[in-house]
Amino acid sequence: MSRTNFDQLLQAGCHFGHLKRKWNPAMAPYIFMERNGIHIIDLNKTVAKVDEAAEALKQIAKSGKKILFVATKKQAKDVVADKAAAVNMPYVNERWAGGTLTNFPTIRKAVKKMTNIDKLMNDGTFANLSKRELLQISRQRAKLEKNLGSIADLTRLPSALFIVDVMKENIAVKEANRLGIPVFGIVDTNSDPKNIDFVIPANDDAKDSVEVILDAVCGAVAEGLEERKAEKADEKAAAEQAEEVADAKPKRVRKARKEDEAEVEVEEAPAAE
Repeated sequence: MSRTNFDQLLQAGCHFGHLKRKWNPAMAPYIFMERNGIHIIDLNKTVAKVDEAAEALKQIAKSGKKILFVATKKQAKDVVADKAAAVNMPYVNERWAGGTLTNFPTIRKAVKKMTNIDKLMNDGTFANLSKRELLQISRQRAKLEKNLGSIADLTRLPSALFIVDVMKENIAVKEANRLGIPVFGIVDTNSDPKNIDFVIPANDDAKDSVEVILDAVCGAVAEGLEERKAEKADEKAAAEQAEEVADAKPKRVRKARKEDEAEVEVEEAPAAE
């Protein structure tokens, strides 16, 4: 069963592309027609591509790996933050810091600095600082939180990127390509799909369009997480059962030995005269 359908995408405005004069010829396979100078995206292909991407993301989540969601454009940033946070995945919705992936150790140091500031504030270390110094530290902390707070729990490189507007987030795409990290992207008619591993042709400017696609893919991620949780519970139950069997086996062996010894004693006992 498809995770989206033609009518849902049509109602959300996913079919509206950019002006014909702004198009990227590489998007021709995903364009249905041109109307009033605007390209119309083939939603039948969008439905298929959403399902394909959702299934791949589900398997990544099921394996326990992280997916980094990226959307810094105004109309998509809040939607991405809500959807990614709901499935406990990291996201970037303020500004893509150059080197977020290719210079990941430096980004981790900045995150660690933010954590250290929190620790020092809580234990009273900063109590004797002047108001000016405290203000400077607070501003630094707020800046770090704004840019890196959403990836504070990302302790290693993500296994995939999901990007809204691959043209705007071209630096993120280049970094992922360089490291061999698969890229999932909502690609509009003005963008180049050649460096995107999983292309979802759709309007990347309308909030409703972004939201309906994110609902589908994040739903798949949530399913993957639930299946992983269920598998771990089954493994734990199986391990506990095996442990109980292992504990019970020596008891049965000891009992059998005692019974054998009792039989031997009876056989060896002298017959009554």
